[in-house]
Amino acid sequence: MSTVVQGVYFLASLAATLLAAAAFAERLDRLGERLGLPEALLGLLTAAGADAPELAAAVTALVTGATGTGFGVVLGSNVFNLSAMVGLSAIVAGSVTLSRETLALEGGVAVGVTVAVCLLGLGAVPAWVALALALALLVPYVVVVALAEGHTLSLRRRRPFRRALGEHHRRGHPHGRELWEPIIVIPPAVAVIVLGSIGMVHASLRLADRVGMPHVLVGVLLLAVLTSMPNAYTGVRLGRAGRGAALVSETMNSNTINLVGGVALPALFVGFGHRFSGLLAVDAVWLLATTVAAVALLWRSGGMRAAGGALLLASWVGFAVVQGIVG
Repeated sequence: MSTVVQGVYFLASLAATLLAAAAFAERLDRLGERLGLPEALLGLLTAAGADAPELAAAVTALVTGATGTGFGVVLGSNVFNLSAMVGLSAIVAGSVTLSRETLALEGGVAVGVTVAVCLLGLGAVPAWVALALALALLVPYVVVVALAEGHTLSLRRRRPFRRALGEHHRRGHPHGRELWEPIIVIPPAVAVIVLGSIGMVHASLRLADRVGMPHVLVGVLLLAVLTSMPNAYTGVRLGRAGRGAALVSETMNSNTINLVGGVALPALFVGFGHRFSGLLAVDAVWLLATTVAAVALLWRSGGMRAAGGALLLASWVGFAVVQGIVG
C-alpha cells in the first residue's frame, strides 16, 4: 500500500473516530443534564464517552505488539488533556473556578491513580499492586458519585458530599427522542470508534516505519493529541459555559480512566519489562508533575486564571520538545 493511500486511510479513520466520539459524548452529556445529574457524575459519564478513541487506540496498539505506542497514547493524552482542557479553558474563559471540596475529590483521585501508575512505570511495584492501588481510589469514588444522587444515602449523610459533587442541574422529564436517540446512536458510535481506532493505529505505524519515526513518538505525540480532540472540544465548551466543576471532573476522570484502562490493567497481560523505557518513564513523571501543578493552580483563591492556563499549555509544549530530543 503506497504512502498516499496509507495517509488517506489514516485520515479517514481519524475523521470517523472523532465524529463518532463527539456524537457519543454529546448524547451522554445531554441526557445527563436532562436527568438532573450532579456535575461530578456528569463529568464521569462524559469522560467515559470522550475517552473511547484514546482507550481504543491504546488497546489496539498493545494487542498488536506496539507496547510503547500503546502506553505512549495514554501518557501523552493525559498531559494534553490537562493543557488543552483546563489550561486552554482558563485562557478562553478568563478563569476556571470550582469549590475546593470538588477539587479535593476529583484531584485527589487523579493524583493518587497517577502516582500508582508512576510507581509501576518506574519499576517500584508490580502491575497487580499498581492496579489494586488505583482501584482502591477509583471504586469508592464511583460508588460515592453514583449513590449520592439516589436514595441509598440518607440526606444527612449526603450533605457533606453536595459541594464536592458540584452543581445539580434541574431535573427534566426526558421522553420521546431524548430517550431513544442516545440508545440508537451510542452502540453504532462505539463500533465506529473501535474500528476507526484500529485503522488509525495500523496506518500510523506503517507511515512511521516509512519515515523512520519511533513508535513511542507515534503514540505520545501523534495519536495522543488526535484522539484527545473530543475531550479538548468538550472541555473548552464546559469552560466557556462557566461549568468549572464539570470541566475538572471530566478532565481528571478522563485521565484516571486512561491510566487504569490503558496502562494498569493491560500491564497485567502485556509484558513490557520491569519498568517503562527511558522516554516513557520521563513521560510518566512529567504527567504526575503536571497533574499536581494543575490541582495547585485550581486550588488558589479565584481558581485558575489565564496565566495559570498558559503555564499548563507551556507544560505541553515542553513535553513535546522533550519527546523530540529524547526520542
